[in-house]
Amino acid sequence: MIKFVGGFDTVKSLPKTQFAEYAFVGRSNVGKSSLINAIVGEKIARTSNTPGRTQTLNLFNIDDRVMIVDLPGYGYARISKVDALRWLERLEEYLTTRRQLKRLFVLIDSRIGPRDSDLELMEFCDENAIQYQIVYTKTDKRIREKNQLKIEHIHHGAMVSDIIETSAEKKTGIESLRKIIGIK
Repeated sequence: MIKFVGGFDTVKSLPKTQFAEYAFVGRSNVGKSSLINAIVGEKIARTSNTPGRTQTLNLFNIDDRVMIVDLPGYGYARISKVDALRWLERLEEYLTTRRQLKRLFVLIDSRIGPRDSDLELMEFCDENAIQYQIVYTKTDKRIREKNQLKIEHIHHGAMVSDIIETSAEKKTGIESLRKIIGIK
């Protein structure tokens, strides 16, 4: 059973639970909500063609065992610098204080490759020993940039070595994510 727990504006307002949390983050328009929906097999996360729609920390309870956390995107949304800084501070607070967090999935559009904002997040996680895993999205789409920066585990101490390639549309890589999260 999948239940929307709520959208929370602050880390302090998140419910105190013992459930393991698996959080998803990435640049705006990376396909985060579509991927979450594919993983759980239901449309629980709101998808939009307008980048930056997810503005709260959205929690979904899966079978009273685990939580999926849909974090706001970064990098493209047309928001004020004050709001962008507030979102970044909230993300950092979540990552450094939430003991339930078992893994952060950093989503990167396979057509574009990692951008500075992705690399900055990875560096922050490396510096703070926050375990994360790279998930390439939209692998069914045509690659636009041929000379993409290659991400190598050896340069990132907190990164899980396996990079997962996914397509929410074709369901590629979905079973691998379900297995990591522990859902059927």
